[in-house]
Amino acid sequence: MKISGLQTAGTPGDVEANLRELDAACARARAEGAELLITTELFVTGYDIGDQVRALARTDLVGPVRELARRHGLALVVGAPEHDDGVYYNSAFFIDPDGEVLGSHRKSHLFGELDRRYFTAGDRATSLVEFNGLRIALLICYDVEFPESVRAAAVAGADLVAVPTAQMEPYAFVADQVLRVRAWENQVYVAYVNHVGVEGSLTYVGRSCIVAPSAEVLDRAEDGTRLLYGDVDPEVVAAARAANPYLDDRRPQLYSSLSPAPATEDRSW
Repeated sequence: MKISGLQTAGTPGDVEANLRELDAACARARAEGAELLITTELFVTGYDIGDQVRALARTDLVGPVRELARRHGLALVVGAPEHDDGVYYNSAFFIDPDGEVLGSHRKSHLFGELDRRYFTAGDRATSLVEFNGLRIALLICYDVEFPESVRAAAVAGADLVAVPTAQMEPYAFVADQVLRVRAWENQVYVAYVNHVGVEGSLTYVGRSCIVAPSAEVLDRAEDGTRLLYGDVDPEVVAAARAANPYLDDRRPQLYSSLSPAPATEDRSW
């Protein structure tokens, strides 16, 4: 399956402008044969937009995206803030070409004061959906920097890990190096789709990429607004896991016994 990712600065705080950009991106991606388009973290509203993110979370942000998916016949992974019973989440939604929400993920690892001020952490390591013969795991930005999150996705049988992100300076090395490691150590495709430009207090690093289980970068957007593409093949995933049996050779009974050292432990040795 051909997938695409939209690297963009977006229009912070302007939902209508972001939906117009998504509409145009859907048309371009579909024309190139893509069946899935992945957007950035909190794409619909912007990420570093202050208290406005909570006000917007109380509006219908997903409904218009569902309509775009139907109109273009394209599956979407779209980042948006979510309000649920007085609690706010940094979320990503998987919407199929019929406009149905097949699944969603609430960011489970909150990064810094910006996340913690506005959002509550989700309670799942990852969230999986099945679409057109693929098992697709959803993570959001900081989640992918924890090896346990991607390993949980791989153990659950994911072929692709889709990661809407808002990675900022000085953390370009995550996109440059960590993503290839995550793909290799789990024999899974990883699509990492980032913001660019300046938003509020943040300068984003771009560097969106789609990485194969071999750690080969299939496509990359260094800077600027652009679509990137890659083909995801579950047979490639199966062959990679047969050749590099990390998942079969791991010994989870050893890892479950690990725990942080007590704060009072003498570590002078």
